[in-house]
Amino acid sequence: MIIGTPKEIKSHENRVALTPHVALELTKSGHEVLIEKSAGLSTGFSDNDYQTVDCKIVDSAKEIFQNAEMIVKVKEPQPEEVSLCHKDTTLFTYFHFAASETLTEGFLNSGATAIAYETIMLPDGSLPLLVPMSEVAGRMSVQEGAKYLEKFHGGRGKLLGGVPGVEPANVTILGGGVVGTNAAHIAAGLGANVYILDVNLNRLRYLDEIMPKNVRTIYSNQYNLQELLPRTDLLIGAVLIPGAKAPNLVTRSMLGIMQPGTVIVDVAVDQGGCIETCKPTTHENPIYEVDGIIHYCVANMPGAVPFTSTTALTNATNPYVQRLANQGILNALKSDHALLQGLNIYQGKVTHKGVSDAFEMDYTTPSEAIV
Repeated sequence: MIIGTPKEIKSHENRVALTPHVALELTKSGHEVLIEKSAGLSTGFSDNDYQTVDCKIVDSAKEIFQNAEMIVKVKEPQPEEVSLCHKDTTLFTYFHFAASETLTEGFLNSGATAIAYETIMLPDGSLPLLVPMSEVAGRMSVQEGAKYLEKFHGGRGKLLGGVPGVEPANVTILGGGVVGTNAAHIAAGLGANVYILDVNLNRLRYLDEIMPKNVRTIYSNQYNLQELLPRTDLLIGAVLIPGAKAPNLVTRSMLGIMQPGTVIVDVAVDQGGCIETCKPTTHENPIYEVDGIIHYCVANMPGAVPFTSTTALTNATNPYVQRLANQGILNALKSDHALLQGLNIYQGKVTHKGVSDAFEMDYTTPSEAIV
């Protein structure tokens, strides 16, 4: 199989989808690997590193899209990349289709096949290719939130952990999944008062057992949320419905009960965000203000720490890349139910229910589509 990895072109996206270590396994198995020139430089991998493991360096993404049978990326294809897709293209990357009707329609019209990292699901309901980036984003959410709480950035001027004689800041986390758990660990370690809200009582019981004493678990409902918001200094959105648009738990009117200078970090912005006033931002322009509340909504947070993120991501994606390459796309999808859950679009058909529901599009089950 011919496998290609272009250089990421999303604003300030520094990750790369294939490392030389993963590429070596592919070339040893007899596959041809195309890498766009300089694709790995921001992560710390030179073109020579790839050539050493028998990859071919090409000058443009166009060459990869024209020739590769499977294209492995990190972020959703940008408009100029969608225009290069065709019926023989299989793209394996993060898509988050439910957050963008334009991307969904554009990809459908291309006739290409989309296998989304974020919806590959194991029998226990876990999302193995979303977990590593959720771990990174969860930890970064506190790091970035602490920075923008500084008065210089318009925040309340609070130190998360306080000091002797001064109360620490209050951090409220919406969602007790991977993002929320990692955010809570970091916030608690810095000494903040942490509140985790979730609707899953079993998850709350588990978190209550493993978290330090400065982390409190609270059942998520509108009443409890409205009680917490006036004393929240940092609000972290960490709600996920796999493949579907995130629910809006905090409306614009609710910003009115929050203190000016409070910071919101919505990690769910990739899936539309769980705060109504959130919209995607970039590392170049990460924040904006609504009604005195600072919003940080960078849609590719892990891109700021590319070495950690790339290594963590490729550790998880590698087995699936190898399977798709060695067995062929269709055979791999048919033999691996978890991988089949990742099929979001197949040759002009929507094959993920969350995506079809988001835009009221016709739905075809993955199994029916690939018969």
